[in-house]
Amino acid sequence: MATEADGAGTGLVFHPMDQFIVKPLFGDGPVMWYTPTNATLWMMIALLCVVALFVLGTRGRAIIPTRVQSVAEVFYGFIYKMVEDVTGHDGVKYFPWIMTLFLFVFFSNMLALIPKAFAPTSQIAVTAVLGFGVFIAVTVIGFVKNGAAFLGMFWMKDAPLFLRPIIAVIEVISYFVRPVSHSIRLAGNITAGHAVVKVFAAFAGIAVIAPVSILAITAIYALEVLVAVIQAYVFTILTCVYLKDALHPAH
Repeated sequence: MATEADGAGTGLVFHPMDQFIVKPLFGDGPVMWYTPTNATLWMMIALLCVVALFVLGTRGRAIIPTRVQSVAEVFYGFIYKMVEDVTGHDGVKYFPWIMTLFLFVFFSNMLALIPKAFAPTSQIAVTAVLGFGVFIAVTVIGFVKNGAAFLGMFWMKDAPLFLRPIIAVIEVISYFVRPVSHSIRLAGNITAGHAVVKVFAAFAGIAVIAPVSILAITAIYALEVLVAVIQAYVFTILTCVYLKDALHPAH
């Protein structure tokens, strides 16, 4: 990261990680658990976007849908089919939960692409709550639905007997690593992309390389739009996979 002292001679001063600092919305005091911050503001805006799309945009329920209603129906159909295909018919009852997760991550990622916006999903505190929330939920669902039989997902009956304990240990470790990878994957991808955009934006102020920098920013920004969508999809489909394991541990 460049500092003012480093850039004093060149005029190039940039701090690509400053955009991820959580700051109070009012004043300059410390950030407590109850403090309204830029992160909570943009999470609330993401929530309002979901409400606007699915409550206000579909309130007419027209046979010939409006554009907004058509977008809402595309989202609905896409996620519903994903849940049904991955988890089976038993998982459809959890569709509202999975749909909510997808929409929150999707709108948080997309809104973060607005200049001067804040990316809530770049914060490990946010993605960890989502990831560990999914982990706890599917574990509870697994035990409630299957009882002790849920533990059967760790015991590979088809493997040779002498390998089963070793595989069981590996499966248990991989199971408890799920929420960590689930949350870090999302936060890491969003953070990396935004930091790279900020770095290239700093070079746009240098006349000699400004055209190259602008082209790079345009290309990376287009890639970030794709990443925002893909990461929402990946987070959601992994949730569906984990839910499938909870509903059908023997499969």
